[in-house]
Amino acid sequence: MSEGSVEHQQPAVPVLEEQQLDEFLGAVPERGQWRYRPRRVGMVWRSKAFRAGALITVLALCGLVILALVRQQTGTEGFLVGLGLAVLPVPLLMAAFRWLDRVEPGPWRNLLFAFSWGACAAALVAIIANTFATRWIATATADPASADTLGATVVAPVVEEIAKAVAVLLIFLFRRRQFGGIVDGIVVAGFTATGFAFTENILYLGNAFGEDQELGTTGFASVTAGTFFVRVVMSPFAHPLFTVLSGIGFGIAALGGARHRVRRIVLPLLGLVLAMGMHALWNGSSAFGPYGFYLVYGAFMVPSFGLVTWLAIWSRQRELRTLSTELPVYAAAGWLAPAEPLALASMRARGMARDMAKHWNSHPDRARGRAAARAVAEYESFATSLAMLRRRARHDGAGPDFALREQELLHHLWHRRDIAGPALTYAAHATGRLRAHRPPGPPPFPRQFPPGGPPPQQLPAPHRHYGGYNPYMEDGGRRTPPV
Repeated sequence: MSEGSVEHQQPAVPVLEEQQLDEFLGAVPERGQWRYRPRRVGMVWRSKAFRAGALITVLALCGLVILALVRQQTGTEGFLVGLGLAVLPVPLLMAAFRWLDRVEPGPWRNLLFAFSWGACAAALVAIIANTFATRWIATATADPASADTLGATVVAPVVEEIAKAVAVLLIFLFRRRQFGGIVDGIVVAGFTATGFAFTENILYLGNAFGEDQELGTTGFASVTAGTFFVRVVMSPFAHPLFTVLSGIGFGIAALGGARHRVRRIVLPLLGLVLAMGMHALWNGSSAFGPYGFYLVYGAFMVPSFGLVTWLAIWSRQRELRTLSTELPVYAAAGWLAPAEPLALASMRARGMARDMAKHWNSHPDRARGRAAARAVAEYESFATSLAMLRRRARHDGAGPDFALREQELLHHLWHRRDIAGPALTYAAHATGRLRAHRPPGPPPFPRQFPPGGPPPQQLPAPHRHYGGYNPYMEDGGRRTPPV
């Protein structure tokens, strides 16, 4: 067998009938070592706290500078009006991208970084670079009108898309395990572009309000109302749509893994070029005549938005199918019940499992019900990470730390399975994912668990034979291991 075939063969699943449970769980590292990589000490700049503090400081300084620049251009009153109007689409866009990321949610710190980068760093770079380039072109050509047109259609798309794509690149490079595919690329790019559009809308709406103050126009005929309708009502998705193309390039590159080094470089660059081209077409739509804006909007932007939306939803469903493909091997080894992969592959079943765990454990203490629902949500998250880990290992070969990461995830699942297992099994039956005469009933009272599940010494061994197995029956806190 060749070396390449050995490297990329399907990783084995630990079967507990060949080893003792205590031995396996005892091999899991301590909590302080669950970060997979050894900590490097002795250098200040290698400290995680130092890097986080430096990043926050840089973003805060960029925010203060961009705040001063926008306020200088719009005035205090215009800034406040622009801020109040520009913030309206932000929660809707963030909620839409977060909904898309529900299968394997990324940490909020990554998304907040992406939004802050777009609103502060990328916006600051765009304002400075666009202003400098436009003035240089006007001086070189002695034609300010053509300089503004050239700056809007050529300079701005290039500068702005590169500045926004940097946030996606940073998360792709330094948070690689949290960036696993197209959905992650779309979500990170969407949050970055939402932040950028937020700052840009403050500037445009604030300037429009100042122009209305000078002209004395009010109501629907005002420049502010027209700018709000075009930028916030008609095209709040414009900037996210541009940058999402870069995110898709990074997402496809992430799916290829480390083996496809050319793809990891070419695809993000291709996505960036497409984002620049779409941005340039949108900014230059006025060159197509008085109806050019509506022509580009109806014939190009709306279909592109629909196509990207379809791709995002298809990628989300693909992630769900990964769970039903990868997790059955763990069910066969005794780590999961046979119905659990089916329930985990359905967002409806996952939500029902959380609700049922909360309902079953809410009597007489509602706090226990909330803790049980949280345990099921954590179980679903760890199971999803396990499926994605195995998918990457099958396509790109198991890395040197695959076994360690797999052990850690199985450890987390094991500590929550007594609460999550029955709820997911019920949800699989109730949603029709698993055909049966009737779904199992709730566990008998007073089966209550503290947050995090039972203590490790009371954990039962996995049971591989589920033919006549009732997950709600107890046998003194320990079940017979599979034979």
